[in-house]
Amino acid sequence: MRPFAYVKAADVDSAVRAASEPGARFLGGGTNLVDLMREGIERPDTVVDVTGLPFDTVDDLPGGGLRVGALVRNSALAADPRVRARYPMVSQALLSGASGQLRNMATVGGNLLQRTRCPYFYDHASACNKRSPGAGCDALDGFNRGTAILGVSESCVAAHPSDLCVALAALDAVVEVRGLDGTRRVPMADFHRLPGDTPDLETTLAPGELVTAVELPPAPVAANSRYRKVRDRASYAFALVSVAAALEVRDGVVTEVRLALGGVAPKPWRAARAERLLTGGPADEDAFRRAAQAELAEATTRQGNAFKAPLAVATITAALRELSTGGTAR
Repeated sequence: MRPFAYVKAADVDSAVRAASEPGARFLGGGTNLVDLMREGIERPDTVVDVTGLPFDTVDDLPGGGLRVGALVRNSALAADPRVRARYPMVSQALLSGASGQLRNMATVGGNLLQRTRCPYFYDHASACNKRSPGAGCDALDGFNRGTAILGVSESCVAAHPSDLCVALAALDAVVEVRGLDGTRRVPMADFHRLPGDTPDLETTLAPGELVTAVELPPAPVAANSRYRKVRDRASYAFALVSVAAALEVRDGVVTEVRLALGGVAPKPWRAARAERLLTGGPADEDAFRRAAQAELAEATTRQGNAFKAPLAVATITAALRELSTGGTAR
């Protein structure tokens, strides 16, 4: 590991000032950053430790929403009774990610900023535009089983790794960030970028901006929600396909639905097309499947990951079937 300076931030303003300098990175739980530093992928000149800042609480908002501090640990958020009752998809998404030890360290803010697990990103001998802009993308014609099929470009097909972010996308969460120019609020849908020609730019954060909180707006439909994850093994594996789904049905008709997908795109993928097709229609398996197929109709697949499109259709259908019947999806 190359030498770097260490700054323990005393307050938010000093943290932002320090991190605005070239080559600086924030340190929260460190479960992703430290690994990347060990691998030589991240090479910060300065690490700004923000763990002493007062962002470690979950607070109620008017109307039934929650404000989650950026330093709340993943395990604490998953266990919060309010989250489990109002937003079960959030708790389930967190519990499906990493190991118990890592969840005890990882923070909510860090989860939003974790980087892809594409093997070419970690391999210095491989071409990766995300790691080295302009180098190319070896995943296009290489081992691409875990890569994305929606929102990709010829510059990058890496999939976003977060489980939590998929649930946050479905819930229209808002990310609060603090920078040199003050505080701003970023809708979750706008927080992450698609790769286009600049896959190294992964979020809309400006240099030095610090995630301070995530707001979960009131969403009664989220009380009937699930996070369904398909992976190679049941423990500590990233999603091949995941679905965050919430559903409200009245008299056999879908009155509200929320859908977001993980493992299939370079950012948490809000399944807006499927939502539109489902709303106001019958809450039956045929309708669920048709909407899922429409969402995946423009998938760009390769030989190694072509299975992801039908797998996503099946996973969406199963999650919605479970929510519509109150039973266990088959």
